[in-house]
Order: sequence, then C-alpha cells, then structure tokens
Amino acid sequence: MDQSPDCIVELRNVSKRYGAHTALEEFSLAVRRGEFLTLLGPSGSGKTTLLRLVAGFEQPQAGQILIEGRDASALPPYRRNVNTVFQHYALFPHLDVLCNVAFGLEQKKLPKEEIRRRVRSILDLVELPGKEDRSPHQLSGGEKQRVALARALVLEPAVLLLDEPLGALDQKLRQQMQMELKRLRERLGITFIFVTHDQEEALVMSDRIAVINQGRLEQVGSSEEIYERPRTRFVAEFMGVENFFEVSCVAHSEQGTRFETAAGLKLWAANSRDLPERSTATLAVRPEAVRLSLAPPDPPPLNLLQGEMLEAIYEGGSRRWSLGLPSGERIVARESNTASALPANGAARGARVFLFWEPHKSLVFPRQDSHPA
Repeated sequence: MDQSPDCIVELRNVSKRYGAHTALEEFSLAVRRGEFLTLLGPSGSGKTTLLRLVAGFEQPQAGQILIEGRDASALPPYRRNVNTVFQHYALFPHLDVLCNVAFGLEQKKLPKEEIRRRVRSILDLVELPGKEDRSPHQLSGGEKQRVALARALVLEPAVLLLDEPLGALDQKLRQQMQMELKRLRERLGITFIFVTHDQEEALVMSDRIAVINQGRLEQVGSSEEIYERPRTRFVAEFMGVENFFEVSCVAHSEQGTRFETAAGLKLWAANSRDLPERSTATLAVRPEAVRLSLAPPDPPPLNLLQGEMLEAIYEGGSRRWSLGLPSGERIVARESNTASALPANGAARGARVFLFWEPHKSLVFPRQDSHPA
C-alpha cells in the first residue's frame, strides 16, 4: 500500500525487542507532513526506541518504516532525510559555535561560502547572532540548546527528531523554549517528532499527541482530544484524571445514561448510549470538573454526592480538595480560588460538602471483559 501524500513518516506494524523485553509491538503510526507530533508516555514506554528506529540508529525485527514514501527500514542514518536533537546536546567542546553548526555541512563538502551563509542564516533564525566565536562552555543552557537545534536544522532535514531536548533546562527557560520551538516549526514548515513524558509540555506544543504505553499506541489526536476525550483509562490517568468509579450501566434516557456503583452511588454520563444495559464500565471525572458547595445546589444536578472534607491544599491560583464519600471512596476536586463556592478560607476538616458535575464531564471506559449480567 502506497504512503498517503500528506504523510511524511509512517510506521507499519513495527516490532522491536531487546532480548526478552518488547519495546514496541506491532506499532503503527502515520506522521503528517509539516506537523508537530509529540510522542508522550512514561519512562520505558517505547518513545525513544521509536525515535531511534525512525533515525536509523536501531533496526526493527518486523514491520516497515516509510520516510517520504520510501521504505527506509534498512537504510543507514546518513541516507535518511532526518536529523536528531538529543537532551544533552552533544556539542563538540573544542569547537566554537560556528564550527559546531557547520560540522554536518563540512562533512557534505559544501563550498565554504555556502557553509558560512547557511550557518549565519540559521543562527539568526534561532536568535544567536554574534555568538559564532563562543565556545560551548561560554553558553547558557538555553543557548546550547539553540546551537544543537541550529546544527540539526542547517542540514535542512525533512523531519527533525527531538528526544526530550528540554529536559535539562529549568522550568522558566523550558517554558520559553517550548514557545520558541513551536514558532520555529511554524516558520520552517519542517515536521517535528518530539519525545517527552511531560503532559503539560505535550499539550502546549503539539498539533497532535501520540500516547504510548508499554510499546503500544493508546491514542493519537489533538491536544484537546487527548485531554478532553481520552479513549482508555491509561490515557485518562496519564493526563491527570484521578477519580474513578467501577459501575454498571442501568438505563438510557433523554437525560443520558445512568450508572450505579456496588455501593449504590447513582452517576450519570451524557455520551454512553452505545453501552448495553447491565454491562460494566469505569466512570471517571477530572478534579477540575467537580464543583463543591456547603449547601445542596438547587435544582439538584444529576451527579450529586455528599462527602466529608479530608484535606485542602493551597496551590496558588487554585485549591485542591480531597473528600471522603460514605461508600469509603475518595474523590479529588480542584477549583480556582475566584470560582469556588466555598468560603475564602476553604472548609474545615470534617465539614459536610456537596460535590457535583455535569454528565457531559463524565468519562466512561467500557470494561474489556464486560458483558451483561
């Protein structure tokens, strides 16, 4: 099957093993031309292995890797139109900035004037003009990162692979570089494949996110899709959902789908009409979707529970609340300080609190082994 014209990299049923360990298992993913795609997952999920396979540093045991429509599975790195930026930069300490950036062009034996022109142009692009004569030890962390980017971009690759390149930077500089990378990709139109385990970083930077778990693709979609509409419990948990209830589907109605827990809690979801009645599922809700009140809301919402205040944590612009339910379960809520219905100083430990959320904020994940009772 031919590669789609808007697809620049495609992995088809790729498997990679290291001895008894399976890093990737029949993994398939299509990367669109010109997009910023982030590979997101916990340590050991297979993100870096996938990047190294695309770069040609590793070979798959099975499957195909297509780059620009060409089967690149057996091609060495220098014959692939891709380049890689690593977390630790790998700059040559004995070379100045200009020579570090020019190194790849010199290996291609380009004319000296063209090398100098391209190097100065890319240094302007990454906002390092006038730093050509500096040694790596004279640069800040952010400047070293820019040099590493310039060295990769000056070769004009079709795809730039970035393996946690911001991991060594402090938070403020990391946030600044996130926006600079995003703007740089938009200006150049180059495809970026970016590896991170940081959920916020992925949400901020990406056109699409591919969530990987134990060598398998859990979900791929826009930042909003991954955050608002996770398809599996793993994606939901990894993207910050903390409240989960094991439920049975009771009935469908115009108001939505009613579920019930073993302890008798009645919960509602808006988009679960395809679930068979009496089937089992997991219903989840994000902490920021839960609202709190000291008095029962009027009119009462469909999802309305009563809990006991266990803990309140001040987080600056918001507060995080931990509440115990009569069923013995805990639920976590997070509210902006300006939007909370609770008193400015919160609610006392042990206070009775009502908690509620809209049915369309419920996330439902059918059990794989679910069947009507």
